[in-house]
Amino acid sequence: MGLSLLLNNPLAFLLIAAALLLSITVHEFAHAIVADRLGDSTPRRQGRVTLNPASHLDPIGTLMLLLVGFGFGRPVMTNPAALSRWGSLWVAAAGPLSNLLIAVVTGLLMNVVNAPLGDVVLQAVFSVNMMLAVLNLLPIPGLDGSRILGALVPSLGRALQDFERNPMNNIIVLVFLIAMLGPIGNLIGRVSNVMLRALSF
Repeated sequence: MGLSLLLNNPLAFLLIAAALLLSITVHEFAHAIVADRLGDSTPRRQGRVTLNPASHLDPIGTLMLLLVGFGFGRPVMTNPAALSRWGSLWVAAAGPLSNLLIAVVTGLLMNVVNAPLGDVVLQAVFSVNMMLAVLNLLPIPGLDGSRILGALVPSLGRALQDFERNPMNNIIVLVFLIAMLGPIGNLIGRVSNVMLRALSF
């Protein structure tokens, strides 16, 4: 994925781009729909309970995903007071779980699709969904994993919320993630390989 693919095979680039943007959309929609179903109307009021990609894509995060294969969507805002402790956990987990489901379906399809273009698209969809799932499950402030951990340990959850309210802390986290791209990428690669082996038949 990137400019080289766009220049060498524009059709493949467009198909992959569409699939990757859909993956981010599904991730954010999953957060929104679960929150809505559990009684938090915030995502619906903000127009996030939809599969329209324009409602979920972050310009910078989308550009990064298309060019370097690492990106993010626009976070879904929720009202913790409208959710129970376990409701907050399910809202946080919904995004990564949706990506894991897409990865499983895609991994299974890779066993039966032999067309070169189809294989390229499926590999890209599998990879980006594993990236979104594994990355977001890390217990790092700002990611879904920290919210899951916060729901399991309420006192820690309150501390994480206070941490995230400071914009400077969010910048620090972003710098940390960029600095750790190598180790995080290796982790995602190892988990992806294990998943592919488990799905092979």
